[in-house]
Amino acid sequence: MTDQPEIAATANNRGAPFPKSARVVIIGGGIVGCSVAYHLTELGWSDVVLLERHQLTGGTTWHAAGLVGTLRATHNMTSLAKYSGDLYSRLESEMGFPTGFKRTGSIAVADNAERLEELTRSVDMAHCFDVEANVVSVDELAAYWPLMNADDIIGGVHVPADGQTSPVDTTMALAKAAKQGGARIIEGVRVQRILTRDRKAVGVETTRGNIDAEFVVNCAGLWGRRLAADVGAAVPLNGCEHFYIVTEPVDGLTPGLPTLRDPGNCIYIKEDAGRLLVGAFEPIAKPLDERDLPDEPFLHLDDDWDHLAPVIESAIHRMPILGEVGIRLFFNGPESFTPDDRYLLGPTPELDNHYVAVGFNSVGIQSAGGAGLVLAQWMTEGRPPMDLWDVDVRRVRPFQANEKYVFDRSRETLGLLYQMHWPYRQVESARQIRRSAIHDKLVAAGACMGEMIGWERPNWYARDGATAEYQYSYGRQNWFEFTAAECRAVRNEVGLFDQSSFSKFMVQGPDSMRVLNRICANDIDVQHGRTVYTQWLNEQGGIESDLTVTRWEDDVYMVVTGVVSQTRDLDWLRRQITNEDRVVVTDVTSGWTMLGLMGPNSRALLQSLTNADMSNESFRFGDHREIELAYARVRAQRLTYVGELGWEIFVPTEFAAHVYEQIVEAGVEHGLVHAGYHAMDSLRLEKGYRHFGHDITDADSPLEAGLSFAVAWDKPGGFIGRDALLAQREAGLDRRLVQFKLDDPEPLTYHDHPILRNGLRVGFTSSGNYGHTLGAAVSMGYVNHETGFDRAELINADFRLVVNGQEVSATASYRALHEPTNPHTKA
Repeated sequence: MTDQPEIAATANNRGAPFPKSARVVIIGGGIVGCSVAYHLTELGWSDVVLLERHQLTGGTTWHAAGLVGTLRATHNMTSLAKYSGDLYSRLESEMGFPTGFKRTGSIAVADNAERLEELTRSVDMAHCFDVEANVVSVDELAAYWPLMNADDIIGGVHVPADGQTSPVDTTMALAKAAKQGGARIIEGVRVQRILTRDRKAVGVETTRGNIDAEFVVNCAGLWGRRLAADVGAAVPLNGCEHFYIVTEPVDGLTPGLPTLRDPGNCIYIKEDAGRLLVGAFEPIAKPLDERDLPDEPFLHLDDDWDHLAPVIESAIHRMPILGEVGIRLFFNGPESFTPDDRYLLGPTPELDNHYVAVGFNSVGIQSAGGAGLVLAQWMTEGRPPMDLWDVDVRRVRPFQANEKYVFDRSRETLGLLYQMHWPYRQVESARQIRRSAIHDKLVAAGACMGEMIGWERPNWYARDGATAEYQYSYGRQNWFEFTAAECRAVRNEVGLFDQSSFSKFMVQGPDSMRVLNRICANDIDVQHGRTVYTQWLNEQGGIESDLTVTRWEDDVYMVVTGVVSQTRDLDWLRRQITNEDRVVVTDVTSGWTMLGLMGPNSRALLQSLTNADMSNESFRFGDHREIELAYARVRAQRLTYVGELGWEIFVPTEFAAHVYEQIVEAGVEHGLVHAGYHAMDSLRLEKGYRHFGHDITDADSPLEAGLSFAVAWDKPGGFIGRDALLAQREAGLDRRLVQFKLDDPEPLTYHDHPILRNGLRVGFTSSGNYGHTLGAAVSMGYVNHETGFDRAELINADFRLVVNGQEVSATASYRALHEPTNPHTKA
């Protein structure tokens, strides 16, 4: 890793004629591309061609540190990381391809209480994911690394299964295994562009001629964004200079020491052939433009001691011998980073048969094995093998591939890997991009804005002269009481939410009802002016989307779904429409401002501004109609995501400021309070309302999620996923989503807390927040059980959640903990 590797010529297929066609062409010969090639051949696809413009590993793989961690932020990402380590071990021990993989373990140290809480909570999460991890004492930490200065350390974590591998050897092992399975790997061939026809990738144009292909996989790493952009696909990533130093040999340095992570000082340290390697994730990175890089392999960028000086000083503090031993190598190489520090995987929505696996944010070695496996399965099966929403390329919006945006954001995202992962932490760079029509008015009202896929959204409102800025902690943050007041207003008076960021699609045409009814699990063949809550399912019965569908006219529907899933849901919807279906889908998100008026006084407030009859008899729950509101005409639908009487008001964007002003002015008499998304999350959890991406995913069915009430089992024509649901209903469930309220009002929950039933771990929480109405933290999570287990017996047990290493008793319920009979919602 510290020297330019010698690449074995066996990977070149030298002497063979250049292929004219292949089933799959993979672009990029780093560890990810070779992993995809290997796994495709393992699944029986032998007609695979991998093209590398220079030499294998010559992009960013060769200079990686080779760390193979096991614990990631979610269960499935952890599963993939664990698989990578197992694969690298098997390549050597079972297949005879050397990788250099060894399980050294790792330690992470904390020099303050809040960092120790972060690490302790990560241990709770590790246990959810069946990863061995332990909180350890300062003495134990010092025993693992005798050269470490532990004077200011107060504790840490040990993960025994973490490992290290040789990036070059591991890549070559994957390449050889792929060749053994029939893949052709050709070096010294540049892909100039991806060939397309009829919105589909059909091959590549190279410096040695064209190759026709059924599938094209972009594993071009740092150079993948521009390659995708040339064919209209949004693949947002940008390169940064990434630094490490390697010392001269250190006398007495024990081989195979665990990787040392000191996130508070932005460093990691590993033993490297008798030397110390110190890597940096400095808070403010140095982004680069890959067009400025030399066109050659094994790039070593210019040293920058001034930039790294603060980190080196911190490293010397943690490992004093660094100030005594000589520096053999100061390395600076390019790495690619994405706007949210998660890699990009899967089929691009803009171009069929075009897959990506790029943007690995300095965790490419530990991720490559698992990412290659699931991408190959995705390609061969036509669907993801597990919930991969964390890294699904369809989570991004086209604007995020904007050059200036990814350049500016990457300056922050590199450092975020080692910064405190505070609950509700907001990014600071590349902000103020997507703003609702009333943004400035909300800021004037005290809004503290959070960011979600570029949207500036009010998370909470500062009052009484307070500053609208986050003060982060794992305890009650500075907005806690402000949000409590917002929740009280929604429960007792009326709250105003700006929901403009919700995604909105118009579905129109003579076949719109028939097509939507095939896609939706619920029956949307309803009267004009009715809104239906429903899910879109895949053929396996998993939930692809959680949304509402409103029938405006016979052949005109409005679909409203979440902000993060805008690209994914639009792609899913369009892919279900055949060429014979007379249906047009239009994304109208930007055309409508969406205001939520929620609370017992919402009816009186609206009635004061309109001549429409807003009474319960005239305007029922689920009704939707066009009404006059002040001087404007708007569309109002009676729904709620907070469990109170309320309306969602759709306002043409040009009328939004006027309507907002009129509502605020009239709201004075009705106790109107501005409310943010932290309040909405708290209120929805008290009502047990599910959140897509957390409580429900494409790996969860409506039966498991307690949403069978939204399934129209016998509607004419059925629906996608019906057969799978019927089979699951017949076989019985082995897991069920349950709501929990802590019996102790003090601890705070977020997600991934172990769930204990009668002392045994039976699952982990999917989401959590403080329930201000209930006076304690509230969570949801899936409880695993034997098929056919009695529902009453399951729930009537001793439940506890593990919070910051402590077991806290909890009340469990299938039904909403707050007003399960909905007396206010339908009043």
